[in-house]
Amino acid sequence: MTPPAARTRFDAPLADWFAARGWTPAPFQREAWRRWRRGESGLLVTPTGSGKTLAALGGPLLDALAEVAQASVASAKAKAKAKAKAPARSRGVSAAATRAVRTSDNAPAAHEGGAPATTTSTTAASDRAGPRITSDPGAPEAVIAAPGTVDARDRDAPVPPASRSTRRAGVSTAGRTRLLWITPLRALASDTVRALREPIAALGLDWTVAMRTGDASSRDRRLARQGRADALVITPESLALLLSYPDTAAQLAGLRGIVVDEWHELLGNKRGVLLQLCLARLRAWAPQARTWGLSATLGNLEQARDVLLPHAPGAAILQAAKPRSLTLETLLPEAGERFPWAGHLGLSQVQRVAAQLQAAGTTLLFANTRSQAELWHRALAATWLDAPDTLALHHGSLDPKLRAAVEQGLREGRVRCVVATSSLDLGVDFPAVDQVLQLGSPKGMARLLQRAGRARHRPGEAGHVVCVPTHALELAEYAAARAALADGQIEARVPLRLSLDVLAQHCVTLALGGGFAPDALLREVRGTHAFAGLTDAQWTAVLAFIVRGGQALQHYPEYTRVVLDDDGTYRVHDRRIAQRHRLSIGTITSDGALQVKLLRGGTLGSVEEGFLSRLRPRDRFQFAGRTLELVRLQDMTAYVRIAKRADGIVPRWQGGRMPMSGELGARVAQVLAGPRDSPELRALAPLLDLQARLSALPSPGRLLAEFVKTREGWHLFLYPFAGRGVHEGLAALLALRWGRRAPNTFAFAVNDYGLALTAQAQPELDADLMHDLLSPVGLVEDLQAGANLAELARRQFREIARVAGLLPPSLPGRALRSLRQLQASSGLLFDVLQRHDPGHLLLEQAEREVFEAQLEVRALQAVLERCHAQPLDLHLPQTLTPLSFPLWADAMRGTHSSEDWRTRVQRAAERLEHRHRPRHPRSPQPRSPDKRSASGTPRNVPTSTPTASTTRPAASASTRQTPAPRKRTSTVAGQSRKAPAASNRRGNAADSPARSSAAVPADARPPAPRPPRDD
Repeated sequence: MTPPAARTRFDAPLADWFAARGWTPAPFQREAWRRWRRGESGLLVTPTGSGKTLAALGGPLLDALAEVAQASVASAKAKAKAKAKAPARSRGVSAAATRAVRTSDNAPAAHEGGAPATTTSTTAASDRAGPRITSDPGAPEAVIAAPGTVDARDRDAPVPPASRSTRRAGVSTAGRTRLLWITPLRALASDTVRALREPIAALGLDWTVAMRTGDASSRDRRLARQGRADALVITPESLALLLSYPDTAAQLAGLRGIVVDEWHELLGNKRGVLLQLCLARLRAWAPQARTWGLSATLGNLEQARDVLLPHAPGAAILQAAKPRSLTLETLLPEAGERFPWAGHLGLSQVQRVAAQLQAAGTTLLFANTRSQAELWHRALAATWLDAPDTLALHHGSLDPKLRAAVEQGLREGRVRCVVATSSLDLGVDFPAVDQVLQLGSPKGMARLLQRAGRARHRPGEAGHVVCVPTHALELAEYAAARAALADGQIEARVPLRLSLDVLAQHCVTLALGGGFAPDALLREVRGTHAFAGLTDAQWTAVLAFIVRGGQALQHYPEYTRVVLDDDGTYRVHDRRIAQRHRLSIGTITSDGALQVKLLRGGTLGSVEEGFLSRLRPRDRFQFAGRTLELVRLQDMTAYVRIAKRADGIVPRWQGGRMPMSGELGARVAQVLAGPRDSPELRALAPLLDLQARLSALPSPGRLLAEFVKTREGWHLFLYPFAGRGVHEGLAALLALRWGRRAPNTFAFAVNDYGLALTAQAQPELDADLMHDLLSPVGLVEDLQAGANLAELARRQFREIARVAGLLPPSLPGRALRSLRQLQASSGLLFDVLQRHDPGHLLLEQAEREVFEAQLEVRALQAVLERCHAQPLDLHLPQTLTPLSFPLWADAMRGTHSSEDWRTRVQRAAERLEHRHRPRHPRSPQPRSPDKRSASGTPRNVPTSTPTASTTRPAASASTRQTPAPRKRTSTVAGQSRKAPAASNRRGNAADSPARSSAAVPADARPPAPRPPRDD
């Protein structure tokens, strides 16, 4: 008799591996393993660096270990039975011994509380093959069953397909691929493969882990295509490509689990819509597969779960019991330091940042745009004290080989600092990173959390981020982010609905992958969150579009892509169409880009065609951390050489501006009017005091407006703090409504804080008029009348047509299509459809996306309702204020002058300095920056510079009848007075005389504002 079977935890093998590394499984990790073993799906929400990869991988590993143990037991039992059936004389074993072996094989199982099983030499041999791990994921402990026994609870748990060890033991399998790991980034995919292979190898599992992305090797592509990878790391686009092959259904039929990494990055865009459709198809092929999403913290977790798991309502949302702590540090300007109000790239902070870099081992310096990253890399390289190869650059336009080399250098500790953009935002694991620097405002709490999590990316370590302000007003954004994170406020990601271009692409993919029956596919599609509201008419229009392109395009054979066969199945028969469709799968669209290649060397990356087309041979530009000289443009490729001089311009990429979230904007308005209880607000105190003295500080309960006259015209500044995108639509709306009152011409500029409307003729303005202009009634109708919807829809149609397949890419070996050719093709299609098929589904979608994505009608409606209900705080300052100056300066970009914009802004900023300097300054005293002099004059006022905000061309609005002029009154600091006439208006920034300030102490006068630097 052997002693009773020992009791152990169900996750003992993983716990032992954790212990060998000095770790302990977190409660949320064990809970995720337990639920996986039960066959459940769910959403795992934990901060970056807390161990969510191992939480999602642990369940599949425990499944595989259980299979190996079960296969070993089955093999031992088979050998024992074979020995028992053999003649006793050939074994030299007596008949009594043979009966004893058979009795042992039929012994009852050793369950908890039961009698121990009788053992013989046969069971001892089975023990050497390893213990049998039972499948009771619900209990805190599980029984290690004696070999040859079966726990009744295991029969209810889903059994994954066997690994190669199991197959060698003779167990049948339905398919090779058992785990699909979906990731949104190629850089994250390669890091995930590395993270998966380590525990798999340590636990002795004979698994093949492969990657299928655009950067995958030929070996990995072959394994993925043939279904010979046990675990496959893949992007949504590569998954859609797999679905276009008929044999993929059989290869993935044995799929046991799906993990969607960084789900929050896919939730609110068309890539997420495409993934929803692909997951619906996988559920139809492998209904037993569990699906788990991994996400950072979101403001709409329940909705995020429902979008990912529409088939599992009420699925679990697992969160770490203790959020990962985060410390935020800001590099504050010194007292009396000249610091711009807005608009700079922060290059004045280079020395301070360089000192911060030298004090740490390894650093990630995050910039918000690729242009800013290139400029900062060049600036740091000029003062870098270490070896040049220890300073690196990383952004999405660089060649994958260059990015991979930088990532490997980080892992090996050869690179000390990487200047990066969002290309390193997501969960790439670099445990060696000691600190993260955020250059400029992160424009959102979620982004700041994501980037801060890159530092000390190890379970149990606290995140840390050092914020580097590029101008003074960003200090308020850091203070707002700090307050929001302390309250646990995170932005929500709104999922898209009814993206019919994505649905059309998916239907062609399935028609190419063996065909589909329309009724069955309709049920499958309606099972997703994105298309739950799909109508029968819309579905019919999608089918008609993929078959003949629609009513206006049915006579063109290139738009006949799918054929309805006699058996009622939609299929693709044309090989050329199949090839073009596979090349165009995906929803990522961008303006035309040219490859940048060295004459003697490899590819450096890609730059947008619009930038390179303006260069001439021998012109220099900065790219990939090098100064390059253009040699020639040929076949959509820019051939370059390394330049001898380092004075090249930096490329600009479209869509480079990062708008501030509405949640962070509301927080900024709160902190500006609240107590100055943070280091950032105390450093900003002189600037806030100046704003309060000239006009007023924003208040959450009131709408601040300023009306100022300069030589450029009459300016209305409004500060809703709703973000750049909403302000663009609001400015166009106000220009239209204001122009209806009297003929006038308006130009507008916007930033994340507010908007500026500049009128050429003196307009009527008072509190009642502003109340009428901000009415939410008739919003959509006014936008349709005022905004150039036809042009906006034409631009949006180009992206929709690409996704839907109307603009297929060039075939391999053919010349690539330039951006001009794409614009011409999409414009022609748009005109043809608008004239001959105005109800085409893609035209309707283009107009809908203009309202929802570009004009943000829902957010604009909410802002109008809020502003309409708030009391108006209208001020008439005698000059530009710290909040209005950036908007005014940006509006100057579109005016014609023989002087450059920088010179004009510099001159205006100097005049502002002289106007607001104290008349009777006192000698400097050792006082804190937020103290005021006896006369109430703020000390140490930061320098002013305009913001890099968006300008739109002038909009002219007029009416046939001009209403009678109305009396203009405004509430100024609680009083009512008439708006001053143009001839009486004085003190504007453009005509204020310059005066000497040599006698004024440096700490008692506001320093001269600096001109901005383009990004």
